[in-house]
Amino acid sequence: MQITFIGGGNMAQAIIGGLKANGFNTSQITVIEPTAEKRTTLSSTYGVQTLDSIDEIRNTSVASTLYVLAVKPQQLKAVCTDLSLVLNQAVQQPLIVSIAAGVKTSHLSAWLNGYQNIVRVMPNTPAMIQAGVSALFATPQVSAAERGAVSLILKAVGSIVWLETEDKMDAVTAISGSGPAYVFYFIEALEAAGLALGLTAQEAKQLALETFAGASQLALQSNEDVATLRAQVTSKGGTTEQGILALETANTKAIIMQAARAAAEKSVQLGKALSES
Repeated sequence: MQITFIGGGNMAQAIIGGLKANGFNTSQITVIEPTAEKRTTLSSTYGVQTLDSIDEIRNTSVASTLYVLAVKPQQLKAVCTDLSLVLNQAVQQPLIVSIAAGVKTSHLSAWLNGYQNIVRVMPNTPAMIQAGVSALFATPQVSAAERGAVSLILKAVGSIVWLETEDKMDAVTAISGSGPAYVFYFIEALEAAGLALGLTAQEAKQLALETFAGASQLALQSNEDVATLRAQVTSKGGTTEQGILALETANTKAIIMQAARAAAEKSVQLGKALSES
């Protein structure tokens, strides 16, 4: 399988690094990246081929079976316009995989002159350490074999969830896409609380980080739901109960839900803005 990444930023590098760690032959990967310094880093670190523009694809003898659009959403329309010229010359229809947030497959198809063999992916930043989770949606034109190929690629950086309807992508953006920031925010608060209670900065950081990591692993590995796990820690009349009471009094759960709703609404707005630009 020949793969071409258009854009060589952090997420592209995370996926390429995951593929390399899982034994994929990275000489079968081409990265189109306009920055010369990045091209050098990509070649030396991952052993991939590099080009500086989409125009150069037409001058190569290697035809990719899969293109990963890994540029900023604001750049995607121009990239698709250039890529459509390559697709017009393709003997076989390659698969287009977009990891750009907020851009629907219908808009991608329009920008690609009606091309419809598209998978949209919403990864998240823990993919950078192969601990991410990615949501995927495929147009009806994508075959089972192509879905399998995309699954293999994204599993190199974590777990995957296939969505049956694309309208769930805004919710995915709010939960797993933006979610790492919520987690970091909560860890920040625990660290600050530790400092206020007399711990050193290092003590507060270690306790907050490892508590969060351990609790997450317990939730992943346990057969119990998280509400039950929380109840098991919350002894009647104990310290945890008092802390949970403070969170409930502050309406913390509702505030978190409000934050996720705000992120989802912003995702919808950004998608509309990008489609109209």
